[in-house]
Amino acid sequence: MVSKSYSMGLFGMQAFLVEVETDISAGLPAFDLVGLPDAAVKESRNRVRAALKNCGFDFPVSHITMNLAPADRRKEGPIYDLPLLISLLKVTGQLGAGTESCVFVGELSLSGALRPVRGVLSMAMEAKRLGFKHMFVPAENAPEGAVVEGLSVYPVSDVFGLLEHLRGRKPIQPAVPGESGSAAGQTPPDFADVRGQAQAKRALEIAASGGHNVLLIGAPGSGKSMLAKRLPSILPEMLPAEKLETTAIYSVAGLLPGGASLVESRPFRAPHHTISGPGLSGGGSLPRPGEISLAHNGVLFLDELPEFSRSAMETLRQPLEDGTVTVSRVNGTVAFPCGFMLVAAMNPCPCGYYGHPTRPCTCSDGAVARYLGRVSGPLLDRIDLHIEVPPVDFDSLTSAQKEESSAQIKVRVDAARAVQARRFQGSSVTCNAQIPPERLREVCRTEPAADVLIKTAFERFGLSARAYDRVLKVARTIADLDGAECIEARHAAEAVRYRTLDRKYWAKP
Repeated sequence: MVSKSYSMGLFGMQAFLVEVETDISAGLPAFDLVGLPDAAVKESRNRVRAALKNCGFDFPVSHITMNLAPADRRKEGPIYDLPLLISLLKVTGQLGAGTESCVFVGELSLSGALRPVRGVLSMAMEAKRLGFKHMFVPAENAPEGAVVEGLSVYPVSDVFGLLEHLRGRKPIQPAVPGESGSAAGQTPPDFADVRGQAQAKRALEIAASGGHNVLLIGAPGSGKSMLAKRLPSILPEMLPAEKLETTAIYSVAGLLPGGASLVESRPFRAPHHTISGPGLSGGGSLPRPGEISLAHNGVLFLDELPEFSRSAMETLRQPLEDGTVTVSRVNGTVAFPCGFMLVAAMNPCPCGYYGHPTRPCTCSDGAVARYLGRVSGPLLDRIDLHIEVPPVDFDSLTSAQKEESSAQIKVRVDAARAVQARRFQGSSVTCNAQIPPERLREVCRTEPAADVLIKTAFERFGLSARAYDRVLKVARTIADLDGAECIEARHAAEAVRYRTLDRKYWAKP
């Protein structure tokens, strides 16, 4: 006799159906688990045996064979504990309820209680797509799966309660979406705390309005990190599709707060400069998201950019262009979404005071050149706005004048984003930074004077074709903030100004 139950597996962000087949036959007592399980799955045998015993059920003294199909896909983690137990109870006749429309996911404790697992949202979406009606998950994961409409997700605290439900004795009520979670972990600080730095604030407002990448260059203590950490406070609210996608990433990574349904706030990730390339892009034998995917729909902040390894920095090049990162392993290839805003900060030299108005730089010309040379030209080319953050003077620090708050700046950002939403309605594009090449001239219409200015800048500064496209996109965002239909000369002039700072620091003598 063979019994069957259903579960889900994960590879990257993609969930796949797993059929748990159980057969009991005569022979010496044994418990064989096949179907390409990893070490954690093999250990499920011991957890299932102990859970059955401690919940008052009989463990068969027979030759037990369990198969996890499809057998050519590797299964990892303890998520199969619950479906293994259900299949074993069915084959021994201790559970007679039909489970053909049900999916079971969960890690068992030795007492029969269920512990939370990762990736429930992706599994729930796949179960809904395949036509399943019911899904049983650990109680802590249930609010996460409950956001999938058309699928009843039941919070299970222990095996005994689940069986009472399946037998119709004590029904479990389907879960409802719980409280919102935060990918950032806390409310972002306010721009009102930043004294002075009007030009830098203006540039970050433009960046937030169009989804542009930013490089902040300035001496230590000028406020680069302070400005970057406040950028999420002026970003627009996430769309429902963005919330779902971001939540799925955090769920797969095991970083979703317990009991949360959706990540409502935009992520802000700030990895240390010692991080490796795979730490940024994601990886592992069974790939998991890296920092650039965890920053999806939010901000990736790289402080002290030249201190990052060359391989880590160059990892960013393709994701910045495509919005996805592809990780190839022997077991397969996975693509993680990574549509993030890059905010990088750096000093102009090793001591930090190159070009400082009052403090002398102690670095040699060679040391400055080597330091700046750690940031490659192709990476600089992919950053839309290069911003110099000067030291804050004493009068600005001690001024009693109130600074503009994040809420005030956000009103203008939201208005610009509303213009872009109408412009790109019906497409996958959400902001000016994502304008595809084929629509660039259509969207970024320029007045003759603006054309002349951009042409002059292109020839004088030796801009690349990519830099030209990014100047147009930034100019389009500035025009949107200004409520203008076409890009005017003043919009183009401001956009060009944000592309010339690299000539000051990286230009060859």
